[in-house]
Amino acid sequence: MKLLEGKTAVIFGVANERSIAWGITQAFHEHGARIGLSYAGEALARRVLPLAESIGCTFVEECDVSRDEHISRVAERARETFGEVDILVHAVAFAGREELSGPYYRTSRAGFHTAMDISVYSFTALANAFQPILRPGGALLTLTYYGADKVLPNYNVMGVAKAALESSVRYLAHDFGPQNIRVNAISAGPVRTLSAAGVAGFKSMYRHFAEIAPMKQNITIEDVGATAVALCSHLTPKTTGQVVFVDSGYNILGIPEEVE
Repeated sequence: MKLLEGKTAVIFGVANERSIAWGITQAFHEHGARIGLSYAGEALARRVLPLAESIGCTFVEECDVSRDEHISRVAERARETFGEVDILVHAVAFAGREELSGPYYRTSRAGFHTAMDISVYSFTALANAFQPILRPGGALLTLTYYGADKVLPNYNVMGVAKAALESSVRYLAHDFGPQNIRVNAISAGPVRTLSAAGVAGFKSMYRHFAEIAPMKQNITIEDVGATAVALCSHLTPKTTGQVVFVDSGYNILGIPEEVE
């Protein structure tokens, strides 16, 4: 059964074949959704365009989410191409590498502003731009991480940004509820993506994750894609304003068992 047959999804944030956004894109495609993709910056075009071609996606738009005119242009192109959109996926986050190591208190003012603008405000800006063409019964989805709830070494300003993003999910869920549109977030365990590589110590954390997590398994982009399909389909018609963990149960732990 194809759970998204007849649905249109626009996905922001595909960077390469390892992106969580690409895992979601593949899952949506397999479940029958018509796909539109947006990527950040011309440098990523050579990676994203072949991926789009592999699933027959012809709507591929560059978008700098820190610029309102870019967001408005993509929303208008979506209206011209699709008429209405059922699903909007925000898989966009950024903080400078220098902000993702050492103590949090060394975060620069400019680095803080950049992380909040691109990682948090962009979701609100996209929701605003697409609101007039979102079909009732649809869904907005973003990606967060456990660093929003608990301190993770070197995650720093991105943890603060993800906390703000999760709060935005709740406020947007309240705003879009009367339109019968759900707004949720997926909090995935560590995945070896381009953005994760910028966090100091990520490789070590990733290596030990499966030893600590209750299910003793790492997370794949396919795992996240499967949950995204469920959250954006008719299977979760009354689920909104939630953060859904896809992390092999890691978030339930207090003190993890000692790893040799």
